[in-house]
Amino acid sequence: MSVFLKLQEDVKEAMKARDQEKLLALRTLTSDIKKIAIDAGRREPTDDDCVAAVTKAIKQREDAASQMDAGGRPELAERERTQADLFRNYQPAQLTPDELEVLVREAIATVGATSRKEMGKVMGVVSPKTKGRADGKSVQALVQALLPA
Repeated sequence: MSVFLKLQEDVKEAMKARDQEKLLALRTLTSDIKKIAIDAGRREPTDDDCVAAVTKAIKQREDAASQMDAGGRPELAERERTQADLFRNYQPAQLTPDELEVLVREAIATVGATSRKEMGKVMGVVSPKTKGRADGKSVQALVQALLPA
């Protein structure tokens, strides 16, 4: 079952359960996915569209939660974190730190990088392989850690 179909089924379940918070969050995500598909000139969203929308939505919710915490609004921060956790159900399986390290080491060997000056080349090889499966900040930190200064 595609990610978008699973999302649509979960929207129906939230409607039946009268779970307004969950329903609002899922409808927002559905709208974001459809927008990405329409902007790309397609009628039906692909799984790549779903991954892009889910990744973006999770990042937005996490950023909003940290801002809410800084602003002294823990109840709103918790709401944002709850939505981010809900959206993680529609993400592909995340890479373990060991799997990520293997991918980064392979990319460094492929590019032949010997210093951090070549970090852009390594990231160019690693990023497409980790799209939606690992956080960009953690990938960047690992590349920096593995490349000598």
